[in-house]
Amino acid sequence: MNTTASLNKPNRNLFIQNLLTFFLNQQALAVGLVFASDSVLFGSWVAHIPFVKAKLHLSDAELGLTLFAMPIGLLVMNPLTGWIISRLGEARACFWSAVGLTLAVCIPLNAPNPIILCLGLFLMGLNAALLNVAMNTTATNLERAQGIVIMSSCHGMWSLGGLFGSGIAGAVIALHVSPPIHIMIMAGLILLMTFILQPILAKVPSSSRTETGEKAGSSFVRPNLDLLLMILIGLSLAMGEGAAFDWSAVYLRETLGASSQIAALGFGAFSLTMTGFRFLGDAIIPKIGAKRWLQIGGVVGAGGLLFAMALPYPATALIGFGVLGAGCSLGAPVLYAASMRVEGIPPAAGLATFATFSFIGFLAGPPIIGFVAEAFGLVYGLGFVAIMLLISAGLAKLVKLF
Repeated sequence: MNTTASLNKPNRNLFIQNLLTFFLNQQALAVGLVFASDSVLFGSWVAHIPFVKAKLHLSDAELGLTLFAMPIGLLVMNPLTGWIISRLGEARACFWSAVGLTLAVCIPLNAPNPIILCLGLFLMGLNAALLNVAMNTTATNLERAQGIVIMSSCHGMWSLGGLFGSGIAGAVIALHVSPPIHIMIMAGLILLMTFILQPILAKVPSSSRTETGEKAGSSFVRPNLDLLLMILIGLSLAMGEGAAFDWSAVYLRETLGASSQIAALGFGAFSLTMTGFRFLGDAIIPKIGAKRWLQIGGVVGAGGLLFAMALPYPATALIGFGVLGAGCSLGAPVLYAASMRVEGIPPAAGLATFATFSFIGFLAGPPIIGFVAEAFGLVYGLGFVAIMLLISAGLAKLVKLF
């Protein structure tokens, strides 16, 4: 079946074909598992944020301040990602950043004081920034080399990993397993999987040079209007993801009085709907239209957060976070692909620039929510994210997707 023609006429067969292409392709599945391992670690960490907050006696503002250590690590790594990837290659960059992340994620839950907590989060930010660019570039290389479409499925694996990580965290909390022990076990399993996947990832063609002669490691460019709009939309959607990652459990536990087990399901509800929509993405996006989906997604995501705030009960909040996941689900696959097709900007540089700044929204959003929560209450912090999502829907009307 011609890929272009099938994308113009999405149907159930196309959906099944895309999934089979992804899951039966060893290299594609290996790349997807890298995406999943990243979010398994994050999902495991965020479910225990209330534990760290209580252990170190942190206020909302203090927690928000410590969480800023992660985006600081990202900002430090930003100028280096292209240079590192161009010298190591995408596969080795994925490997070493994944190894670094598995080691760094063990630090925050074992931190005896806020300083060590910040150090651990900073190291997580360093490695997560490099892994984010490396794994998305690897997925793009594989798409180009084999003529397949896997980006949405890879991001679906990322969501699936978060769902799995938060689900396991909820179970271990219910079983009263020590959070530090849980995180070290999960990190050990991910580390083992990383070593197993490395030989497969090494077979993915490296974009040492693209068809245009652009060097793969080309890092960042000054964004033009279209790329800037993509970045702003991506920042807003990433803040929605960050809100679910870092604050859903806190909102359910401290604001709504849910049990620790129920609170851990907040991110799970978000990840469940996000995962489903991302695996459907290759059929949904062509049918609805990428630009129109960005508009719909921003409104739906904002609606989910507003629903969780307007009806402040654990059950309704879980529904709200689920709706938020649906709204934020396809923004990343759409925008990652579009960032490589911006006129006048080399594909790798467009991808690196967009990935970096959208990930800043993912990491910096939660600390901003913490500051707003300290001053006005967590409900207002989540409301700020809802406003940003509505703004992203408006910006989506202006952006040009090539």
